[in-house]
Amino acid sequence: MTQSADILLINAHVLTMNDKMDQYRPGAVAVKGDSILAVGLETEIIAKFTASETIDCRGKVLMPGLVNAHTHIPMTLLRGLADDLRLDVWLMGYMMPVEREFVSPDFCRLGSLIACAEFIKSGVTSFADMYYFEEDVAKATAEAGLRGVLGQSVMKFPTPDAKSYEDSLAMARDFIMRWKGHPLIVPSVAPHAPYTCTPEILRACAQLALEFDVPLHTHIAETAFEVENMRNENNMPVVPFVKKQGLFEAKVLAAHCVHIDDGEIRTLQHYNAGVAHNPSSNLKLASGFAPVNKMLEIGLNVGIGTDGPASNNDLDMFEEVRLAAFIAKAVSNDPTSLPAPKALSMATRIGARALHIGEITGSLEIGKRADLILVDTSPLHNSPRFERDPNNAYSQIVYASKSTDVCDVMVNGRWLMRDHKLLTLNEADLLQQANSYARRIDSFLMAREQSVLSKLIALGGSIEEESFEVQMKVKVKNPASIQNAINSPQVEILYQKHYRQYDNYFTFDDPLQGRLRYREDDFIDGNGKVSSVRTRLTLIGQKREGGFDEDVLLSRSRYLAPASQTLRFYREYFKPSDEKMIEKDRLRWHVRFNGEEFYINLDTIERPDLGQFIEIKSRTWSRKDAERKAQLVAELIDYLGALGGEHIISDYFLLIA
Repeated sequence: MTQSADILLINAHVLTMNDKMDQYRPGAVAVKGDSILAVGLETEIIAKFTASETIDCRGKVLMPGLVNAHTHIPMTLLRGLADDLRLDVWLMGYMMPVEREFVSPDFCRLGSLIACAEFIKSGVTSFADMYYFEEDVAKATAEAGLRGVLGQSVMKFPTPDAKSYEDSLAMARDFIMRWKGHPLIVPSVAPHAPYTCTPEILRACAQLALEFDVPLHTHIAETAFEVENMRNENNMPVVPFVKKQGLFEAKVLAAHCVHIDDGEIRTLQHYNAGVAHNPSSNLKLASGFAPVNKMLEIGLNVGIGTDGPASNNDLDMFEEVRLAAFIAKAVSNDPTSLPAPKALSMATRIGARALHIGEITGSLEIGKRADLILVDTSPLHNSPRFERDPNNAYSQIVYASKSTDVCDVMVNGRWLMRDHKLLTLNEADLLQQANSYARRIDSFLMAREQSVLSKLIALGGSIEEESFEVQMKVKVKNPASIQNAINSPQVEILYQKHYRQYDNYFTFDDPLQGRLRYREDDFIDGNGKVSSVRTRLTLIGQKREGGFDEDVLLSRSRYLAPASQTLRFYREYFKPSDEKMIEKDRLRWHVRFNGEEFYINLDTIERPDLGQFIEIKSRTWSRKDAERKAQLVAELIDYLGALGGEHIISDYFLLIA
């Protein structure tokens, strides 16, 4: 007696991608509802099953859909936005500013739908995502009919969808509660990376993942710079650090893992963590080569991912699988490394296990979901076909096939594409909407590129200081007498500090842009030791508003921003036409004189050797108040005994020959 199925797929070259790597040719697969009912030789399946629909696969390869182990799919709308840049410049200088300006629920929904269309057309049936507004990513994914492990991002700083990490964590909890149990969506929490999260955030995310038994998706050890900082700040590598926060108590999916050692690999394997290897992204951003061969040797579940389409710049898993195999061979100098069957397993069965969904997808086995694709291996670029070696079928897919060879896609027993035609999405409409976003983003960036101030604001955290700065600077020969005068009863000292300051001044071809100063302040304690370090950017307007008697200057337009990146980053981001450096020792007093507050700086310019100066400053929003303070500045200089010295009416860096 025959059993009833919904669909019979016959006359196929079936690659099951199961643990035994069984192949059937001619083979067949029976599908009932959302699951696989049977897999085997065509004659056996036809004898046992009948179906309302029988499809002749005409000798094409029938295999599990590909699993993209790591991506950020709404970033399809940022594809090609900024390329050929270092990771920090790309991320902090372009991606994050544009995201702050444009990322919204609508942005994430549209970007996700475009990505899903690309996934379907290239044979991807499951993927792991991490981004903002993941609720809208989930809705788009379900609408397209794909399977997704979707992570709500959590970071220590404000994001497009949350003002604080507490808000992000609350969103993740709500997202998980409402989507857990969905037939296609596996909700998860995604603490972005150890360097963008605090230990408290990592622990809270791990506890949330444990509470609901969902995956935890994060970036680990992507760059050497990240690893170096972790060692400097915490005296340990990245994997031991996150282990200390309890992260591996959850079902971790760790993206990249480029710079990890043997001990860290064993730790990941011990805790059954999944790893997402992203060959194209790591190459394009020059992040390095992940030790994939070592990971696989000890049984670590390593999947393959494209990363986001803004850093790849596509979602083509056929390209990633081929590249993963090639890189493994080149790095090991061994052409037998990562052979085609293993590489394809990483993109199917092993990748599904890395996402912690291996029990339902990743291979064609009875009881698993019907997530499958048909690949035409007859085109010119894949001809001829040799059948002597059973592994040749895998070689054809990995080394010769293209994503465009995928002709039919099924997920959860539902057809999403037949004969290259999308069934759940309108490609033309999506492209039109994407181009509209591109024009708006272009306009935003073109306006920003014309202004140093706009680029500074785009980095985030910048604030405008009081519009007017009153200052007077005098070269001195006897600083000891000035210090004595500061300690007299006429001057009330509010506080005193000692710094070592390292200033880099950026100037630009257009003088109207002003000048940008990158400053590192080393705070010196009473024992002459550095107690703390602060870095910041100051954009000083080019225009001087004017001057008062005794060479008291009035300046405007000062903007401050935290300098959380390296000096090299700011050079590449702002692209100054010239740069000069000043190194000085500064004694600073915040004082009250004749009822008004002033800052007194006693500076010794050491590099270059320019001598010693006293500088008095005060700031205000009021022009009238600035005029009154200008008079008091001159009186204070006189009181301190420095009025007769050489007056300097420019910044120190302008004194450099």
